[in-house]
Amino acid sequence: MTFLVIVITLVLIFDFINGFHDSANSIATVVSTRVLSPFAAVGLAATFNFVAFLVFPLRVAHTIGKGVIDPDIVTLNLVVSAVVAAIIWNLITWWMGLPSSSSHTLVGGLVGAAIVSSGFGSVIYSGVIKIAIFIVVAPVLGMFIAYVTSVIVIHVVKNHSPFGVDKHFRRLQIVSAAAFSLGHGGNDAQKSMGIIWVALIATGHATQDTPIHIWIVLSCHAAIALGTLFGGWRIVKTMGQKITKLKPFEGFCAETAGAITLYGVTALGIPVSTTHTITGCIIGVGATKRAAAVKWGVTKTIFWAWILTIPVSALIGGTIFWFVQLITG
Repeated sequence: MTFLVIVITLVLIFDFINGFHDSANSIATVVSTRVLSPFAAVGLAATFNFVAFLVFPLRVAHTIGKGVIDPDIVTLNLVVSAVVAAIIWNLITWWMGLPSSSSHTLVGGLVGAAIVSSGFGSVIYSGVIKIAIFIVVAPVLGMFIAYVTSVIVIHVVKNHSPFGVDKHFRRLQIVSAAAFSLGHGGNDAQKSMGIIWVALIATGHATQDTPIHIWIVLSCHAAIALGTLFGGWRIVKTMGQKITKLKPFEGFCAETAGAITLYGVTALGIPVSTTHTITGCIIGVGATKRAAAVKWGVTKTIFWAWILTIPVSALIGGTIFWFVQLITG
């Protein structure tokens, strides 16, 4: 029982770091356009991260709990290995200022630990492939929606004064930032719920047919909201201004496109990267000006961080599991 409590605590720490690491996704554009101060922005994002459980069904949690590796081979050692691997990679990329994916870090950690534990047959490849496909689909879809939204907005406001347009979209961007934060909380907090749920199943405290307890839901949303409050300012700079310079209406278009994308995939139960999603949206907005407006050198660096996340975290997860098994016998 003590080990289970330690595991749950580690998962909540991961969830906190997820909020800390990914807070930039929700607030980068609203801060970089100076619509809100960083303090006000993280307060807004944290609030909507928490209340997301009132909106979204727990389909993503079920995917993480049952759709990545065989639940029958899960042990607490495996869960610990996966979560610690995810924490390590998140902290490395946070320190480097790279907006990598907490979601795919967790998936990679699970896959690596499962392979070392029970071989390649323990991986549910259909689930992993679906998640991997959305590494590409989510940012491309976000980029497309952001581009189309921006084109429409530009056409609508072309005969209005820049000052008036800026004034109205500064207000609207608060709404779009809140909407994106809601989607962030709805998708990302559920990944930690899935891990806690499968840990309870592994220890006989729940079955695969047991509904996810409300205390799991509330604690995971509280952890990600607290993490968001502490924020990741190194990544805010990369997300908000290094990719492309943003005006308030462009920030609104990027956040709105990101929210639409997140709501859709969460309803389908697909865990995606909010980082990938908002990055694609920002690129889509920048592309409406001209290709040169997007700083492709920065985008290339971010892209490689995405590609490396699952294999590197799988390697870390497998190594940690091997080490834990060596110690515990």
